[in-house]
Amino acid sequence: MHLISDISLWFTIPIALISGFLSIYVYQKNTWFSDLRKYHQHSLRVLRFCSLFLIGILLLGLILQSINYRDEKPIFITLIDNSNSIMNYKDTNSIKDQINDFKSQLKSRYGEKFELVDLIVGTNVSNQKLDFRDKTSNLEAGFEKINYDYYNRNIGGIAFISDGNFNVGANPAYAAEKISLTPIFSLAVGDTTPKKDQLIKNISANDIAFLNNDFPVEVDIESIKFSGKSARLTIFENGNQIASQTLTYSNSKRDFKQLNFTLKAKKIGFQTYTVKLQPLEGEKTLKNNQRTFYVEIIDSRNKVLMLAGAPHPDVAALKEVLDQNENIETESVLIKDWDKSIEKTDLVIWHEPGTNFDNNVLEIFQNRNIPVFYVIGPNTEANVISKLNIGISGVKGNKTDDIQPTLKEGFNEFELTEKVEEALEYYPPLKSKFGSFKIEGNPTILLNQRVGPVKKNDPLLFFVNRNSIKTGVLYGEGIWRWKLNDFIRSGNHEAFSELISKTLNFLMVKQQEAGLRIEFPKRFSIEEDVIVNASFYNAALEPITKPQIQLKLSDDKGKVFRSQFGVSGSGYKLSLGKLKAGKYKWEADTKFNGKTYRKSGAFIVEDIEIEKIETAANHGVMKQLAKQSNGSFYQLKDYQKLLNDIEKREDITTISFEETEFNKLIDYLSILILLFLLLAAEWFLRRYLGSY
Repeated sequence: MHLISDISLWFTIPIALISGFLSIYVYQKNTWFSDLRKYHQHSLRVLRFCSLFLIGILLLGLILQSINYRDEKPIFITLIDNSNSIMNYKDTNSIKDQINDFKSQLKSRYGEKFELVDLIVGTNVSNQKLDFRDKTSNLEAGFEKINYDYYNRNIGGIAFISDGNFNVGANPAYAAEKISLTPIFSLAVGDTTPKKDQLIKNISANDIAFLNNDFPVEVDIESIKFSGKSARLTIFENGNQIASQTLTYSNSKRDFKQLNFTLKAKKIGFQTYTVKLQPLEGEKTLKNNQRTFYVEIIDSRNKVLMLAGAPHPDVAALKEVLDQNENIETESVLIKDWDKSIEKTDLVIWHEPGTNFDNNVLEIFQNRNIPVFYVIGPNTEANVISKLNIGISGVKGNKTDDIQPTLKEGFNEFELTEKVEEALEYYPPLKSKFGSFKIEGNPTILLNQRVGPVKKNDPLLFFVNRNSIKTGVLYGEGIWRWKLNDFIRSGNHEAFSELISKTLNFLMVKQQEAGLRIEFPKRFSIEEDVIVNASFYNAALEPITKPQIQLKLSDDKGKVFRSQFGVSGSGYKLSLGKLKAGKYKWEADTKFNGKTYRKSGAFIVEDIEIEKIETAANHGVMKQLAKQSNGSFYQLKDYQKLLNDIEKREDITTISFEETEFNKLIDYLSILILLFLLLAAEWFLRRYLGSY
């Protein structure tokens, strides 16, 4: 223990001199002091000197350095594999008893010498009750947890109890290497002898498939000791057989086969597919002969309705572009023949609305908030244009004009390739109404008008937004000539198709609107908590939490659960906990300002059964862990050997740590008490000797 100071300790000499001088000077002129006996005078001066000198020392900011020694007992960690694969062996019933006996005797023999820690690892790492119910084995996570929680601690050893099988994460040996200088004692369970068995090792399939499309499925099969045997693999969709193949194993003891299937997506929603492998005589277990997977079938197709007052080559040109996209369903019909069915329509293309104009048709589109792409030529009168609510005004007369396109600078809603930009310079003119016109609001202009080399400010192809619904306008007819011009110049229609496709796709992309929004993942496992997030936006698209949001959940057996979202920050959150495996449908609703908002969907909870696949233990991993850490490998039933060997290990010992403390002298209470006692003693002695 010694003093440290930023200021030289030689300063204590002038402090002592100043303290001595002040002690003499203070009492020099007092007449009562001179009448005192000598030892009283010396006592007062000494007390005053000690007080001033101590104050001066404290003002130097001295720091007292002290060194302490702390003993830390070795930490001995028991890490137990809690995965379901432990239950796959003959000695399952005795494993838990052996583990409890080991822990009990470890505590009895070394509880005073070691700090004992128990952890279980499976899907996650915890110190919960051992039950062998985890559906996955993430052994790597156990050693990562130990390294993180006990970094730089005196870890004496790790007893690792497992069958060595892992199916999530990397080989645990990599994570164990980070826990340096710590021996790992592997206590192995299970039988490593390969059993006569065949199993579905893995299924590869897309999570999502499109309606009426084909999607691939790959099934990996492993066989053990079934040389030359044949079996049949069958796939069922919602209980109905849809595909099957026969496989024949080779003459080797262990064989792998991969079967490829092409299935048809026939029905929208989550579809259940069950893969079954025909049992063979003598199999160890049939639990791994069947697996289930789910595929969400969605109808991604957008429906486009093309209306025209009369037949026109423009309509055919547009339809041909749309037909190239298999995800777009197109219906082309004349106004007079249309049945006014607008169900599930995502976009309307209305060519020359002034030809056989029907105001009832316009009201249908406006009431249903469906985006419309208008092709307005010279046959559409000014009074019809004003009814379309696209912001065009100032249109006069019936004269026509020939106008060519030019790309508007600064357009960035979507990108066009150089091929399109070049083609626009060569496209022939469209027939349009003569004269300039005005557009209210802030239209988004893609193409402006051009007459020869002269570029005009009037738009040719533009977009307007009304109540979050986009509307497109092509102010001219005859775009079939653009398609023909493409083919004459380049031998294809790529530039024309790109321009039209991107224009129509831009109109079909739905913008976020005010109202209810639900973030609900489509897939969970039975080990996951089902957590749902929601939000509600007012007309200004500000998130609010005033409405109460209800959720109705129903499983595939018709059982209904009802819950209410809780407020979380500027949104909502609801935890449904862990759910049983199966398909679920949900519906969320709320009311705000007298209007009801609803959202619905579906999700699945999968029962991952990969723990049933392996029927043999993997003691190679256990031996690797022991060898690389200078530990030892044992069978669990031989745990007494481990307990005896621990006592012989010289590297599992208590470690003494040197700890250095730095404290300011003024922080010590005893110093302050001493200063107080010196000042109090001087004051008391002066009063006692008659000082005033």
